[in-house]
Formats: sequence, C-alpha cells, structure tokens
Amino acid sequence: MKITVVTVCRNSASTLRDTLESVLAQSWTGYEYLVVDGGSTDGTREMLQAFEERFRGRLRWISEPDNGIYDAMNKGIRMSTGDVIGFLNADDYYQDNGVLKTIAEAFARHGADAVHGNLHYIDGARKIVRTWRGTGYRPGAFQRGWCPAHPTFYCKKECFTRYGGFDPAIGSAADFELMLRFIEKNGISTAYMDRNMVFMRPGGSSTAGLRAILRNTRQNREAFRKNRLPCPWHYGVTRLLSKAASTRNPLHYFFKAR
Repeated sequence: MKITVVTVCRNSASTLRDTLESVLAQSWTGYEYLVVDGGSTDGTREMLQAFEERFRGRLRWISEPDNGIYDAMNKGIRMSTGDVIGFLNADDYYQDNGVLKTIAEAFARHGADAVHGNLHYIDGARKIVRTWRGTGYRPGAFQRGWCPAHPTFYCKKECFTRYGGFDPAIGSAADFELMLRFIEKNGISTAYMDRNMVFMRPGGSSTAGLRAILRNTRQNREAFRKNRLPCPWHYGVTRLLSKAASTRNPLHYFFKAR
C-alpha cells in the first residue's frame, strides 16, 4: 500500500518546517509527499527546494496560484499516485513517528475504505488546549453532530475517483461535506483508531470560536441540502454539544476568538 500525504500552503514558512520534519521522521516510508503551494513569496519555495534531497524522491511539489485551500487540495488529489490519500495542513504536524505505520496497519487489518483517529489542538507554546477524540461511525451519526477529524481522515483514492473531490462552494465546511458525502450518503466503510495522530495549531478556517461555530453550522446545513440528506432542526445544538464535549474548557472553546 502506498499512502499519499498532501500538504497545501501559501506563505506558511513559519510553520511548514515542523510539518515537513514530522513527515520525514515517519518510520514507515511507503508514502509519497505532495506539497501544493499557492505561489508563496515568504521563502516557502526555497524551503521546499532545500528539503527535496532529504526526502529521497518521495517529495513532489508545485507552486502556482490557486483558488483557495480546497482548490489546492483537489490539485493534490489529481497529482496523487497512492492507494490512500490524507491531508496534513501546513501549520500541523504528526504527533510521533509511527502515525503512517499505524494507518497502513489499520487499512490492512480492517479492510476499510477510510480510517480516522484523534488529534490535539495546541497553542503557540505547543501546549494542548483541546483534544478531539473520535468514535466509530453509526448510521445517522452526522445528523447527531458527529464527524471525523479531517486531519486524521485517510481514504482510499478510489473513493475520490468515484465520488469526487472537495466542493469549494461550500466554504470552510468543504471537508465536512466530502466526508458526509462519502460516509453518510454513499456508505463507504470506515474504521476508527483510538490513537492521537496530529498536533493542530489554532487559526484555521474552521477552528473554534462562537462565530466560526455558527458559520460552520450554517455551511454544514448546506452540505446536507446539497446531498439531499435530512438535517434535524436541533442539529446546531447537537453539534455545539458534541464539539464542547471534546474540550477541557467549553467557555474557552465557544468564545475565544481565533
């Protein structure tokens, strides 16, 4: 099995080194690493050039304008040659050097179409401020506020070929919409790994803060409508409770601006 890891970035030189180093540190090397850069001007391209030799042919990258993060992710999907595709954001990094090995073992053990696990949100001092602990999927789980942590979601390429890539028109909920479409609508099989996989820095397009939560809830409802799936009237409340349950301080989660 070959795993494609995709990182999309633009002017991310201040955090990208951690991302690159965490991929290089993986004990399991049956991967290709794709970096899709949106035409950075902050030294990102020079950093990628400097890292190329260390990856020994496993790194490929492009640098050109794009139409946002999900357009760039779709480019990564089209570039991929692996059996499985996952995404590692340019301000995130793997928790330890055994993550890809665990992913490969999970696919071999479960025979699932996709696997997912847990992640930690960290602050600027790399202190853990929130843990997203997943659970296994049950039919109707999305309507109850459930969703895999997208940075831990690794899926067979054939699913992208069959059901399509990200829909940028959905906005920052495009990753939610893709997983809803794959799992809830089309019934791909999944396996949950009770394993911490990724350290995620705050500041992404869909992280915490009440304003972001409300915006993403609206966009999630649009994802249900697009896929002609029912969305219960209490979905917003259910989603808030589900999100709050994964943080050590719910008030901090709801009201801290990011």
